[in-house]
Amino acid sequence: MENNYVVNGMNIEGRKVVDSGIAKSSTRLENSIESFQPAESKIDDAGALFVLESKGTWVHAGYHLTTSIAQPSLLSLPFAFVGLGWGPGILGLITGAAVTFYAYYLLSRILEDSETRGHRYIRFRDLSRDVLGPAWSRLVILPFQLTLCVGAVIGAVLLGGQSLKIVYLQYFPNGSLQLYQFIIISGAAMLFLSQLPSFHSLRYMNLVSLVTCLGYSICVVSSAIYIVHSKQAPKRDYSLPYGPSNKFFNVFTSLSLIATNYGNGIIPEIQATIAPPTSQKMLKGLIICYIIVVSTYFPVTVSGYWAFGNHASGNIFINFITVHGVPLIPKWLLILSNALVIVQLIAVALVYSQPTFEIIEGRSSNIKYGKYGLRNLLPRLLLRTLFVAFPTLVAAMLPFFGDIYAFLGAFFCIPFDFILPMVFYSKYFKLSTRSVMFWINASIIIVFTIVGLLGCISTIRQIILDAKMYKLFANV
Repeated sequence: MENNYVVNGMNIEGRKVVDSGIAKSSTRLENSIESFQPAESKIDDAGALFVLESKGTWVHAGYHLTTSIAQPSLLSLPFAFVGLGWGPGILGLITGAAVTFYAYYLLSRILEDSETRGHRYIRFRDLSRDVLGPAWSRLVILPFQLTLCVGAVIGAVLLGGQSLKIVYLQYFPNGSLQLYQFIIISGAAMLFLSQLPSFHSLRYMNLVSLVTCLGYSICVVSSAIYIVHSKQAPKRDYSLPYGPSNKFFNVFTSLSLIATNYGNGIIPEIQATIAPPTSQKMLKGLIICYIIVVSTYFPVTVSGYWAFGNHASGNIFINFITVHGVPLIPKWLLILSNALVIVQLIAVALVYSQPTFEIIEGRSSNIKYGKYGLRNLLPRLLLRTLFVAFPTLVAAMLPFFGDIYAFLGAFFCIPFDFILPMVFYSKYFKLSTRSVMFWINASIIIVFTIVGLLGCISTIRQIILDAKMYKLFANV
């Protein structure tokens, strides 16, 4: 990569610099210093300057990472064990954690190295443009990332509506409100907070998100223990259900579900919020994140599957209520669990809205008028409102979006989080085919390409099987 730094008469790539005098050397030194200025000092893109402002610390990055990964979708992990069983299920959880931590660390290393070379990547598409080429960035990476992020927002709004409905039914068992109405309420809460101007401005909300994640995970584990030792404890069967062909597809549906739960897709955007220099800060943030991930994913999954076996639902909260609407746990515990989930879902939706907000702001705002100038404030209010309205409408229309989200996880999360980081690292640092790291990366790419392809097939198959139950604006 091109670099302008001059150190002791040599640039960092080792090419000799001819010194023709003190004045010339002084000019070169000034140019070198100028090239080392943080990227934001040169930014003329309102989206990057306003939405991805670089003011955070590694602790803030840890909050953002935790919200983007350890989110209420983890309540589906006991269901992932239904298709895998105990041994393969636990192995899948461990593998997902290890591979994604490694992948995200590799991405952060690329971003840190490019910063030391005088160029800071703050968006996934910018990194992919320089590593894979403009066509890949424009036609593949950007559409994939936006689809992944918008899908995450739709899923968060939908799950928020479902949790609101569960709480409502505890107080009004025969209430007349429909699911789509709760989804609208969930979207309205997001709409209000979507006007926070930047990713960095979400830092304290994401701290609350981290705490709520720990909170409802503790509630789930406590509920599972309570149910197992209660008189209403369901019969537990840990055998793999269905015939051989169904078992095969269920394995890859479950693996896709686990992969989706470790997905992120916005590592460069999160690292962009850290004030430079960023060296080793992202690693510290990842450590915070994965402490929370391990502390929540494993207890929730193991306790949920232990309590309900192969009857575990795609949302473990559903198992806490009988078919007649009677909770198997104390009512206050069910309400508290769902309330904590609702709070975090708003934060999750806002985090995954930031890449879209960055694009919107970049095309509608003018940096001359400042972040809070009326010229920029009105377009921000209008366009963000329209954006939030879209996932809210989709969630209300398609309350079976969970099946579609599983497909999005297989088709988008696995490439973004289990494949691309290894491709980027190997190409960026030009790893030798003789190096151990090259073959580690290649092995991960091959394995997860196969898992992703079979996961896509199995999730599409599930969508086809469930299609007969689909109904717009269904009250499920």
